[in-house]
Amino acid sequence: MIVDELVRCGVHHLVLCPGSRNAPLSIAAFEAATAGELRLHVRIDERSAAFLALGIGKGGSLAAVCCTSGTAAANLHPAVLEAHHSRTPLLVLTADRPAELLGIGANQTIEQRGLYGPAAPCVDMPLAERRAGGNAVWRGTVCRAVARTADGPVQLNVPFREPLVPGGDDAWPESLDGRSGGEVWTRWPAPATGASATRPPSRTVLVVGDPVGRPALVGAAAEVAAVAGWPVIAEPTGVFAASGATVLASGSLLINAGDPPLRPDAVVVVGRPTLSRGTGALLRAAGRVIVLGGWTDPQHLATEVADRIEPSEPDSSWLAAWVAADEAASAAVDDLLAGERWPTGAHVARDVVAALPADARLFLGSSNAVRFVDFVGRPDEQRILANRGVAGIDGSVSTAAGIALGSGQPCYALLGDLTFLHDVNGLLIGPTEVRPDVTVVVINDDGGGIFALLEQGAPEYADSFERVFGTPHHADIAALCAGYGVPHALVSDVDKLAAALAPAPGPRVVEIRVDRSGLRDWQAALFAAVRG
Repeated sequence: MIVDELVRCGVHHLVLCPGSRNAPLSIAAFEAATAGELRLHVRIDERSAAFLALGIGKGGSLAAVCCTSGTAAANLHPAVLEAHHSRTPLLVLTADRPAELLGIGANQTIEQRGLYGPAAPCVDMPLAERRAGGNAVWRGTVCRAVARTADGPVQLNVPFREPLVPGGDDAWPESLDGRSGGEVWTRWPAPATGASATRPPSRTVLVVGDPVGRPALVGAAAEVAAVAGWPVIAEPTGVFAASGATVLASGSLLINAGDPPLRPDAVVVVGRPTLSRGTGALLRAAGRVIVLGGWTDPQHLATEVADRIEPSEPDSSWLAAWVAADEAASAAVDDLLAGERWPTGAHVARDVVAALPADARLFLGSSNAVRFVDFVGRPDEQRILANRGVAGIDGSVSTAAGIALGSGQPCYALLGDLTFLHDVNGLLIGPTEVRPDVTVVVINDDGGGIFALLEQGAPEYADSFERVFGTPHHADIAALCAGYGVPHALVSDVDKLAAALAPAPGPRVVEIRVDRSGLRDWQAALFAAVRG
């Protein structure tokens, strides 16, 4: 009945982890999948499974992830946090022990209700056993939980008593009679449409961060920017939603290389820009900081919050000055990369974005990969996604696989080696499972290259850096892929990268090895080139 109601409510993907306490749900899910009512994805690692379901949500289809009781439910927590902070729909279906087994030392039993705290409201199911009137209660509870996922993840905690498998009773555990009808789930909550509106001045810059589940709001702001002639500085995941406006190709570099080249009278912030420190410098240079559609203000620099913005009178010289600075910065980047031997991480990021097939999605790991694309990738309106809600590196392989499954389109993932290794279990796909069309491109610098660009990468910390930050691993990625039965290609020639990225069935892994020893000096040279 629970699975039946999920299908009725529009949940067409169920990611299942094997277990005993969730056996009734597992059997029901298998039967529904056999009947063609939903797509079933079985994974043995709960953390990877949860990120797979998260990726399906990012790809445009609501998914439920189902696991047994105890630590299995705890392993879903990282993906739940990412879904909460990125406002990605996700239904977390945790099987539980009945209340009489709590607090008495019963096996595989913890307090699961509210396990994820404010990150996922808990809808507690009545005990799953046959009783009069159970159908209406259960169906209503499931329906309510699914509807609430429009705002982010929801936990549906389902206690089961034994028997956990059918024993010849055709009605086990309950008949499927009940509500009929169509889907009740809405993909995204509508953007704010309140009366709070403001008109920024002509010399305004629009900063676009990750849309956090509200691309329509970002798109509306971009339309205003296009009319008003405001330049747009967009993080890679915000570019697709900012169509119609002048998105600066090297905007992030301009504000990260030093003081902003032009001082704005106002900055409008939409989405969640958390990727670079240059955003803070731009906001501090502005006379007004207007946060649109919610209070995203980690720098504590906002002067006002509004639901809507209205265009100012265009100042053509303002936009022209930013475009000129942007073109000069882009030319400086091209010259710098042309003078370096391929590959660096920046080369790989630029070339992967350029080679991306028109129908593909691109998922970016939350370490150097997304920053390389931010600086030199120059994405257009192709759909780019990332786990920027909490910006963790965990679950990235599984998220990308989920995006491919949820969108029905191929997905390319650009990841660092540590990000890849952190979720290498995302490649563990059983022989009877649907294989996602995902290509994982690994920039392998044998460790944590991003730390070389942070304070701890300074020369005075050289003695401790490699052991506790660089963390070299010497992992044989080709052998790992072979162990998982996934095709692997090692690319060392720029002329062969495009061929390696040509459309082909996934999953597959493309590895490019780079040297991180000069990364800090490279970034300094990049910023110097942009400053002129």
